Amino acid sequence: MTGFGAAEGTVGTARVSVELRSVNHRFFNASIKLPAELSRWEGEVREAMRKRLSRGHITLTARVDRGVAGPPLIDEVRFGAYVSLLRDLKDRFGLAGDVDVATVLRMPDVMSSITEGSEGEVTALVDLVDAAAASLADSRRQEGERLGAYLLDRVAIVEKALDRIAERAPQRLIEQRDRTRESVRQLASGVAVDEQRLAMEIAILADRLDVQEELSRFRSHLIAFRRSIADPSDEPVGKRLGFLLQEMLREANTTGSKANDAAILADVVIIKEELERTREQVENLE
Repeated sequence: MTGFGAAEGTVGTARVSVELRSVNHRFFNASIKLPAELSRWEGEVREAMRKRLSRGHITLTARVDRGVAGPPLIDEVRFGAYVSLLRDLKDRFGLAGDVDVATVLRMPDVMSSITEGSEGEVTALVDLVDAAAASLADSRRQEGERLGAYLLDRVAIVEKALDRIAERAPQRLIEQRDRTRESVRQLASGVAVDEQRLAMEIAILADRLDVQEELSRFRSHLIAFRRSIADPSDEPVGKRLGFLLQEMLREANTTGSKANDAAILADVVIIKEELERTREQVENLE
């Protein structure tokens, strides 16, 4: 499901902002973009995301606003390494000029508002990621509620079509019985017809055309579908709804194959169209 979440806070002496964006994906797939001073904690960040979010293609972007919460720190080990490297290059290639402080301070990662290996800083960063993930989860939950309302609208259309089929089905059997009797009489051309045998054949035909079992199973699937959408727990329902849709489509196909009636077939087409629309949206549900 799509969604957005953000959080901002202090890590070390730096102000850090974290943004999370998600699009639909069958599994948990994280793309993490951290600045250099935070990259060593990518594993902790990924685990914090996974605890809150079970699926989706999720992109995390973090930005550091250096020096906002306090003075920057100088990594003296890195500073010294750059000085040694620059002096060595100067001597090897016979370069003029001196290695000054300003030049060294401009080198990557010499100045930072975040120290190496601070337990408090990694905890602060993980807390920010967790807050952003919670915001994203809330955004996705709201989208899920809107999507649930849309799915219930589709279900209502399907139920009306089922009601029409259920109302039409008995009359269709009577009409089919009468047509069969008339056809037999015309073919017999005045020859006596075994009424008992005719009644048996009509009963067999009626059994083949009867769709009451299909309608009954279809309605039970709809009840389960509604309950799943209304389920107040945080358990994923996407796969469950997908399975129920498959079963409903199976009943719709069987009903259509038995129909032998234009009105019922028209409603079967409506049902299958709505089930397809529903399936496309269910794929976006967690």
